Amino acid sequence: MSVPCNRKGKIRFAKGDNVKMNIMIVGVGGQGTLLASRILGGAAIKKGYDVKVSEVHGMSQRGGSVVTYVKFGDKVYSPIIDKGEADLVLAFELLEAYRALPFVKKDGKILVNRQQMNPMPVITGAMEYPENIEEKLKEKVHVTAVDALPLAEEAGTIKAVNVVLIGLLAKKMDIEKEVWIEVIKEFVPEKFLDMNLKAFELGYNYN
Repeated sequence: MSVPCNRKGKIRFAKGDNVKMNIMIVGVGGQGTLLASRILGGAAIKKGYDVKVSEVHGMSQRGGSVVTYVKFGDKVYSPIIDKGEADLVLAFELLEAYRALPFVKKDGKILVNRQQMNPMPVITGAMEYPENIEEKLKEKVHVTAVDALPLAEEAGTIKAVNVVLIGLLAKKMDIEKEVWIEVIKEFVPEKFLDMNLKAFELGYNYN
């Protein structure tokens, strides 16, 4: 089954057409993947969908791999996404995107931050960081890559990479921009809100 899109090419979530979407959010501890999954899940809830969000494995401490599944549709029974079932992977780091590749459907999509963060085996010299990951991904699936870190810096904090990527995702989904902004306001503390709203706008308007 192909990823459903409307005439503008946006991923479509029309209520009542029995759509079920499987989205993986992958990154490393400290990148804010859990907040991103909550924002995505919150936007889907506001559109009236049954939503399940689960952090399935990994270490939330800084540097460890983190994988979160976000599933929504008219009715969702299982929180787990198996290999070959992900409609879309939102990857905060290149190597994590590559690790998630087996989970992507044949016609699925990957949205990836080009940032590279060395895992412990690379830091200790036990292995080298793989080369040409973006090119390898593009050989397999449709990939949209973005340098999210400079955009987060422009917004005022490197910690806003997650919301930059949510903005990029939101632009590609058939959920109104206002819904995303409303959810961000609900989940982000007030003292960080302006920076995160700017980060969202930068991601949303990224070409």
